[in-house]
Amino acid sequence: MNKIKQKEFTIGYGNVKKAKVGKYNPLVFIGGPCAIESKDHSLKMAERVKKICDKLKISFVFKSCFNKDCRSSPESFNGVGLDEGLKILQEVREKINVPVVSDFSIPSWAKPTGEVVDLIQVPAYLCRQTSILKAAAETGKPVLLKKGQFMSPWNMKNSVRKIEYYGNNKILLTDRGTFFGYNMLVNDMRSLPIMSETGYPVCYDATHSIQMPTSMGNISGGQREFIPSLVRSASACGINALFMEVHDNPPKAKSDPNTVIDIIYIERVLEMAKKMHQGRIEMEKKFGRMHVT
Repeated sequence: MNKIKQKEFTIGYGNVKKAKVGKYNPLVFIGGPCAIESKDHSLKMAERVKKICDKLKISFVFKSCFNKDCRSSPESFNGVGLDEGLKILQEVREKINVPVVSDFSIPSWAKPTGEVVDLIQVPAYLCRQTSILKAAAETGKPVLLKKGQFMSPWNMKNSVRKIEYYGNNKILLTDRGTFFGYNMLVNDMRSLPIMSETGYPVCYDATHSIQMPTSMGNISGGQREFIPSLVRSASACGINALFMEVHDNPPKAKSDPNTVIDIIYIERVLEMAKKMHQGRIEMEKKFGRMHVT
């Protein structure tokens, strides 16, 4: 691996509590319900998670999506829609004072989404699509770029190059697992240092990594019991941000009920991740990144 100076940038505009990500900055947490379910639920979840993050002194970005275009079944809940969803996210920003992130799946949605969110997400299954990457880049907002489950970490440099080509150099690369045969994802922790060779900060998506895609016929299953172990591994390996979808009643979640983590657990998981992150930074400062050949 080459020794590359990592970029850093700030997530947040206006009066929200901003988060700086990259280099040796403190760990950033990106989390919230998979899909926006209602205004009241979004505000409640954002407030509860923010209190936990404030207690732990961890920067927080609220995540929830207005449209889930990749549902397995036509009967599955796919969100409240663009207009209503952006109104809710704007209210979360103003009332809870936190940055927000949502994805988009149609290029024309990028501009209105970018006018509200502090961080714009490119879904994993669209991470190669030039029209999507161009639209995300042109919002001018930092881009949360998910690595497709079908992509090698070294090929993500091509998606990064597209975003740069269209004028944006604020990118947070995110690993959410890799297909291992059918209906199964695994994590290759080498993905994190490999993607960091682009010079951009990296994020680990813990709740999607334990997903078992469409393993239950028309919905995805999951193995939540592995979240703590995988978070420890990723934090020790080297991440700048941690992504987890969070719910106050997972069995009743309208999207990804088998993978979202119950809010009752996140304080312990975040405290553990923070300590691992800090320990990794201390070791790197003392010993370097140990580029063994």
